Amino acid sequence: MTDLVLANLIGGELVAPIQSRYLDVYEPAAGRVYARCPDSDAADVAAAVSAAQAAAAAWAATPAAERARLMNRLADRIEARLDDYVHAESRDSGKPAALARAVDIPRAVANLRFFAAAITQWSSEAHAMEDRAINYTLRQPLGVVGCISPWNLPLYLFTWKIAPALATGNAVVAKPSEVTPVTAWMLAEDSVAAGFPPGVLNIVQGGAAAGQAIVDAPGVKAISFTGSTRVGAGIAARAAATFKKTSLELGGKNASVVFADFDASDDNLDTLVRSAFSNQGQICLCGSRILVERAIYDEFRDRFVARANALVVGDPLDEKTNLGAVVSKAHHDKIMGCIALAREEGGNVLAGGDAVAVPGRCADGWFVAPTVIDGLGPACRTNQEEIFGPVVTLQPFDGDDEAIALANATGYGLAASVWTRDLIRAHTVAARLEAGIVWVNCWMLRDLRTPFGGVKNSGVGREGGVEALRFFTDAKNVCVQL
Repeated sequence: MTDLVLANLIGGELVAPIQSRYLDVYEPAAGRVYARCPDSDAADVAAAVSAAQAAAAAWAATPAAERARLMNRLADRIEARLDDYVHAESRDSGKPAALARAVDIPRAVANLRFFAAAITQWSSEAHAMEDRAINYTLRQPLGVVGCISPWNLPLYLFTWKIAPALATGNAVVAKPSEVTPVTAWMLAEDSVAAGFPPGVLNIVQGGAAAGQAIVDAPGVKAISFTGSTRVGAGIAARAAATFKKTSLELGGKNASVVFADFDASDDNLDTLVRSAFSNQGQICLCGSRILVERAIYDEFRDRFVARANALVVGDPLDEKTNLGAVVSKAHHDKIMGCIALAREEGGNVLAGGDAVAVPGRCADGWFVAPTVIDGLGPACRTNQEEIFGPVVTLQPFDGDDEAIALANATGYGLAASVWTRDLIRAHTVAARLEAGIVWVNCWMLRDLRTPFGGVKNSGVGREGGVEALRFFTDAKNVCVQL
């Protein structure tokens, strides 16, 4: 028996999938099914798009202040059910409940509140042509847009897409990951209770068939997607045929560049460890390649490994747990395969390298020890391919130029961090790194007003702040002769 049977949100109602097909949802920490998720297909998506099209014009005409009010009401409801959301997010994804309470659910609330406020303050542009004419720019919603989010930060990234789409006056057809669908289903319930008009927000649960149907639907004018580079490439190809706007935030193989002059305080070492292993390394922004200046390499390695070995892998509901379960058995097996490959390539496993058995209710769960590897060069698969788990490599370098070359020596370009006391070096290196976001002496310090996205195989387009508002609207210039 399973605890939950989830539903789609279509036209303001929670409904079963048209074909009555469902997918099993596993609790990663326990290794067993605990819910059933709709296995929606093109028919369900067509119903959602139709509902969105029926609602789009009225929602676009709704004053920004009223759209903002409803978004804030939805945020209020999430806050009122904070414990329920935290428990669901932890159970669904395997992440520590403490992490969901400190980061994931508060950030989902912040996404809604930020874009609710932003839309009421968004100004237009005007360009005067001396005494001849004046031009002004209208930013108009696209109509119906598609939002597809991944499993690693389920509600966090789901709201990151939905919030600006709704704020700008679009009707939304959204699909969460079928691996972690529960908090999106809870959000569907709360959006109805918050008073959103039917059809403004539609949530279609399911796997690849549902996602492909959203991308292919003629009535969907734009796609915002976060996920793997492989899937993103497929979306880009399909969307190009119909000239749909796309925003694609894809994979990463991010470098943390540690210079000999960095502040080697315990706090900074702890931040570097967190940047490597937070959420079991299942964050696209995690620093999976740590580049360390040779003069301090041995000391840094020993201190870092000691901290990795001290991390507690265990039941996500235990407040002492630092790393919970990885999201699925398939992903667990992939990570273990990547560690085996690193050994085959000649890597030295300095910490971890094994699956972890957690007793009690988690005896059948999918846990991996935080793993640190050195002795591998930049060209090996371990340093080129995204593992997306609690696995990091250490590489020494000599001088700024080699550090930059090593950091840029992958097909990805999402994020990086630079650790140095030298302000000139910090600015110079940050400018030369091929990454969409660079942190200096910090990690995951996020301002929602700033543009976010990657370069190279890490995606195209930018989200966040004004960039998100621009993506979900079309610019129309109006020229009035004087």
